[in-house]
Amino acid sequence: MTTYTHTAEADIAADTLFGFLAEPRNLPRYFPQMTAAEPEGGEQVHVEAEVHGHHVDAEAWVRPDATHRRLEWGAEGPDDYHGELQIDELSPGRSRITVSLHSVREADDDEVQRGLEQTVAVLTQTAAADDRQAQ
Repeated sequence: MTTYTHTAEADIAADTLFGFLAEPRNLPRYFPQMTAAEPEGGEQVHVEAEVHGHHVDAEAWVRPDATHRRLEWGAEGPDDYHGELQIDELSPGRSRITVSLHSVREADDDEVQRGLEQTVAVLTQTAAADDRQAQ
């Protein structure tokens, strides 16, 4: 199993960032390949994505833990894809996000790591922009 990890800081309150990430419908807003994400009750989420030119229609799971600002997710399949993230408050209005992805599929180059870093940058920017608009 291969694990990819990335940590970044963001100018957004930890609880606000976690709330944004814990809502599955926000996935397509920051995950470039994701085209749809609909909660189906409990931990189940129906997802659709375009991955390497192929349409993927699948069931995934999401487990938010608001008390610890921790989120776990995954999808059944040949790659045994799953991950977790942790949001920590650094100071009021500033947080740190650490994301880890796990898969039995190993990428040929740094494609997965680059994608993880880009996704974290987009999600923190999108969440912060939403927060500014809400104020």
